[in-house]
Amino acid sequence: MFRPLSLSFASFCFLVFIIAGCGGGGGGQTSPPPAQVSVTISPTSTTVTAGNNLQFNASVSGTTNVAVTWSVSGGSSNGTISTTGLYFAPTTVPTPAQVTVTATSQADSSKSASASVTVQIGVQVEPSTVTLQVLATQQFFVNVAGTSNPAVTWSVVGGTANGTITASGAYTAPATVPTPPQVTVKAISQVDTTQSGTATVTVIPVTPSITIQPNPAAASVFSTQQFAAFPQNLSSNAVTWQVNGVNGGSQQTGFITSSGLYIAPGAVPTVSNGSGQSTPITVTVTAVSAVNPAVSGSAALTVNNSTAQNLTTYLGMSGGNQLDSQISGNSIYCCSGTLGSLVTRGGTSYILSNNHILARTDLGNVTTGNTPGDNIIQPGLIDSNCGQGIFDIIANLFQFYNLETGPAPKIDAALALPVQSGVVDAQGRILYLGATTDSNNVPLPDAPHGGSGLPETSALLSTEVAKSGRTTGLTCSSIFSISTSVSIQYQQGCSSGTTFEETFTNQIDVSGGSFSAPGDSGSLIVTQDTADPVALLFASSDQDSVGNPVGDVLNYFQSGGNAVTFVGGGTHQVIGCTLPAAPTSAVLTVPLSAVGSQDLLRATQILDANAEGLMAHPEVQAVGIGASLDHSGEPAILLFVTKGQPRIGIPATVGGIRTRVIEGNLFSPRGVVSAEQSEALEKSAPAPQNVYAISESEFARAKTIHTEIVNDWMNKPGVQGVGIGSSTDSPGEAALVIFLVRGVAHEPIPPVINGLRTRIRESTRFRAGFGDERSQRPCSVRGRASKGRAS
Repeated sequence: MFRPLSLSFASFCFLVFIIAGCGGGGGGQTSPPPAQVSVTISPTSTTVTAGNNLQFNASVSGTTNVAVTWSVSGGSSNGTISTTGLYFAPTTVPTPAQVTVTATSQADSSKSASASVTVQIGVQVEPSTVTLQVLATQQFFVNVAGTSNPAVTWSVVGGTANGTITASGAYTAPATVPTPPQVTVKAISQVDTTQSGTATVTVIPVTPSITIQPNPAAASVFSTQQFAAFPQNLSSNAVTWQVNGVNGGSQQTGFITSSGLYIAPGAVPTVSNGSGQSTPITVTVTAVSAVNPAVSGSAALTVNNSTAQNLTTYLGMSGGNQLDSQISGNSIYCCSGTLGSLVTRGGTSYILSNNHILARTDLGNVTTGNTPGDNIIQPGLIDSNCGQGIFDIIANLFQFYNLETGPAPKIDAALALPVQSGVVDAQGRILYLGATTDSNNVPLPDAPHGGSGLPETSALLSTEVAKSGRTTGLTCSSIFSISTSVSIQYQQGCSSGTTFEETFTNQIDVSGGSFSAPGDSGSLIVTQDTADPVALLFASSDQDSVGNPVGDVLNYFQSGGNAVTFVGGGTHQVIGCTLPAAPTSAVLTVPLSAVGSQDLLRATQILDANAEGLMAHPEVQAVGIGASLDHSGEPAILLFVTKGQPRIGIPATVGGIRTRVIEGNLFSPRGVVSAEQSEALEKSAPAPQNVYAISESEFARAKTIHTEIVNDWMNKPGVQGVGIGSSTDSPGEAALVIFLVRGVAHEPIPPVINGLRTRIRESTRFRAGFGDERSQRPCSVRGRASKGRAS
């Protein structure tokens, strides 16, 4: 019989709890388990050279505290590690070489991560890269870390074709450049042959070269300096010596023998400084390979005039006004020049130099009564660090010609009275001006020929002259023009003040920009054969130097019937102008200017039209085409004439083209010749001179024409001087020398003026005093009178 199930309420609730999860309703959830801390490390496995370091990094997850503690297995003998994970390997490879680095979580010390580090020997080769010529050698060195045994085995990768290396690491490049030219040199540790180091050698073809010793070098004027050449990788050690690119050298820059013995000139070599004057230069001595002229070596040589400084006896030395300086900003500019010569008047001797040297260009204070004039010092300010160095007060400014207000004829001159006897050589001797030399072949000082010097005559033209000055020492040249009117640019005050121009008449022009340089102003110009005074040097361009005729200078300073004369002795040769003697290998040439093709064509056409008439002159052997020497760059019709035969009626121009006379004994071929034949005939004749002598009658003719035209031409644009010289196109004829300012426009210069040939002389502006200066930081000026030295 079916009986119904009967449950109590409590039993029912329990059943429901079991089924539903208790709590009287559905939908309840359980909580997740706690997060697990974990650590990772990188790198996990690596190598490091003994003694080096390696950075490890650790990453911690499962906690906000990501800090770790680093440790190295085995203790410090296996290395150490910083709190930031920087591992420092031991200096010696441990045993075993594998070391464990561990990072342990600081949040849960039971969690960590480890990395395996293998400490190994390190081999480093030095130098690591090098470039060698074939067959050259290189010593390599090796540094072996991690072991007490530094032994290595050297090898050249690729075998002997790439070179060889000794057991001690001396590598020798192969005889030919390998392919590729990069060679690997290898050093293998003998302790652990798995470890090695390498270096790369780039092998290049042999490069021939020449080195010269000494370099740099210095020599005083007139001295000698032995050079030696060291050729490398050349089949012969033979060389050809040059000075400034000239085989054997030259009189200006010095000569050099085939054995490398340099003979310094008597003057400091100079070059135009681009602003109108010449400045000393460094000479280059070069040895050129005899078997390969493309290979050479050079040395720098400074020629100095140091013996002319800090002497308080002879003339021709540095000196000037103690006040000749100017402070500007943080610098002081100072000026000085040359104490030229000694003159006497009424039994009293005076130092003669320029106004702009002794009297500061009209600004000086002269001696008045018992009040001495400005101090004259030696050496000048430019040689005593603008007065900060040692100098002597040797004289006082006594008298000067005022450049702006003085009477005609205008001069640039001043006198200084020595402070006591013995300060200046009483005989008036000038450095290097002697007729004899000392044991080192240096000319001795000597006085000029005493008296009044030489007057202006035609004989002065082409006269060989010399001067001894503060900057360049003894220089030698010849008089280029006389009776020269010339405009000179001045500046009142040292490196400051107003610039002004003065025109001088009857001046003497000496050829050659190297004859003087800044600091030589005030030098006495004398004849080379007799040491007769000719002029007082005061201005220059990059082509010429200008001097006041000594007659005008002495006449101005005469007083009370007392004439002024030069202190000196008898006539004598200035032997320094014959020194140094050129070695037989030295060759001097005179270059001729090229002529433009159109000008050459025009001259050829005019020659063809007039050849018959020119050949009618009995002294003319041939006619041709070439370059004028009186006007550089212009063409000339060349007349080849018999030497010594009178030249009658030969025109100075033909159809507006200048003529040029070339003398010789016999020219072949005869008649009309081509430009090429003309050049060959020119070479067969003696080289042209820069200046020729002219007769007194020819000088008188030129003087008359010069007087007629000089004022007009001096007022023409671009003209800075007009003098009387000699024609180079027609030796023996006078010429009007027209001095032009280079780069300034001027009207065409006719080849003939009033029947007189013209000769063009183009240069920088004639200036006086500019460049006789240097700058220095201001400081107190020091010095004392007489021979006493500044303290």
